[in-house]
Amino acid sequence: MPLTVHGIDEIKAQAGADLGHSSWLEIPQSRVNTFADATDDHQWIHVDVERAKEGPFGGTIAHGYLTLSLLIPMWSELLRVEGVSMAVNYGLNKVRFPSLVRVGSKIRTHGRIASVEDVKNGVEVIVDLTVGIDGSDKPACVAQAVYRFYA
Repeated sequence: MPLTVHGIDEIKAQAGADLGHSSWLEIPQSRVNTFADATDDHQWIHVDVERAKEGPFGGTIAHGYLTLSLLIPMWSELLRVEGVSMAVNYGLNKVRFPSLVRVGSKIRTHGRIASVEDVKNGVEVIVDLTVGIDGSDKPACVAQAVYRFYA
């Protein structure tokens, strides 16, 4: 269950809050292939199952940007904001991919609200997000997302 906040004042009160983890999300080859088609990134380490078995990772791996894009559904499991007129994904301050995601792996994200600052008619929320891989101590992705919520 995501943390639910109502309005700008309740968002402000969450500065520094640990939002916990999303549920696990499996990364099947079909999802990687669909992402490759959507982005025209058909590099063999992602889509050629037979060749990838002989490659440096012993199998196909997810695109880093696929992992990053999956922050959207995982983030929605962490925080729900009601009582605002609009929410905007404002961008990212920093993104790194410390470890690869093997096809068939499960990932989930952990979130923490790093800061909440006033902007005209609303607030800007900086969220530290870490995508973990089931069975691994090293994260797949570390990102600092920027969201704006308007009254």
